Amino acid sequence: MSSINASFRLTRQSFVLDVAFNIPTRGVTALFGSSGSGKTTLLRCIAGLEKPDQGYFAIGDHVWQKGQFSLPTHQRALGYVFQDSNLFSHLTVEKNLHYGLKRIAPSARKILYDDAIRLLGIHQLTDRYPAELSGGQRQRVAIARALLTSPDLLLMDEPLASLDIKSRSEILPYLEKLHLELKIPIIYVSHSPDEVVRIADHMVLMDHGKVLEEGPINELLTRTDLPLAHLDESCAVVEGVVKEHDSHYHLTYLDIKGGQVAVSFRDLPIGHRVRVRILARDVSLALQPGQKSSITNVFPVRIESIIPASDPAKVLVKLDMGGEHLLSQITHRSVDILNLEVDQTIYAQVKSVALMR
Repeated sequence: MSSINASFRLTRQSFVLDVAFNIPTRGVTALFGSSGSGKTTLLRCIAGLEKPDQGYFAIGDHVWQKGQFSLPTHQRALGYVFQDSNLFSHLTVEKNLHYGLKRIAPSARKILYDDAIRLLGIHQLTDRYPAELSGGQRQRVAIARALLTSPDLLLMDEPLASLDIKSRSEILPYLEKLHLELKIPIIYVSHSPDEVVRIADHMVLMDHGKVLEEGPINELLTRTDLPLAHLDESCAVVEGVVKEHDSHYHLTYLDIKGGQVAVSFRDLPIGHRVRVRILARDVSLALQPGQKSSITNVFPVRIESIIPASDPAKVLVKLDMGGEHLLSQITHRSVDILNLEVDQTIYAQVKSVALMR
């Protein structure tokens, strides 16, 4: 299977970017880290907008950078979406979109105008000017314009950072649709865990200009030696399939590795693939499944590790659930009372499951 290979070293005054990674050519890869970790600088190196001291970048067999050779930005088959939509204010939405489309010969177009309009839900906006649009609408137009360049790679630099909460919630479903319907790989810069767990398949975790680790998203979220597992919002994201609907109790049942979980009813077809988020603080542990309990989601798990949490009163327990991993945040007292040990088989009781997509 082809992959995206990258390595860059760049020095700017007191900051040094020194990274190397190998990521899939399918799905969304998140560049994740705190502000100043080098995410945007790395993205600009990929785009050819920064000149690194040393660099290599290739998508499969297509090499964009190798040593002194550097393909100019305008010759790189990429789309770039910035924090600010950067639309031409004097052009209507339609003319902004055609600006991206006309750069590509008709025979080379991978995404058609009508498809971009549909994917981003902007068919009613084409006669408007950017000043007449909300922030979320402008970003959707900017994404559509980038797609109409028929890129081999789509780069997105914190596209929701300048939006309010309402606009973010408006645009996220469209990003999920891109993920599901397009084969174009996306590299998505963010420092928001909520965004990443909703749309990313793979993650490159960055800190101080270096790559701490890269891999499938749930693998990194549940690695207890990495900072993500120690956040207040530490969680696991698990893939599942819609199994059945319960009209009486207004529930939808999902099959996941190791068991079945219930969520509030969602009008999705049987067999539809979904993603669920399970927060560590919502997972309690028991030696036996509860006989009488309000908790619906209970399944057997194996304790893989027990380590101190950032709160000295608590511990972080990593759980193996049929080959998938969960995290549970419980107190030291609970560990002692239950006499919990590594490799012990117990029961995870999940108070709440969020359906992300």
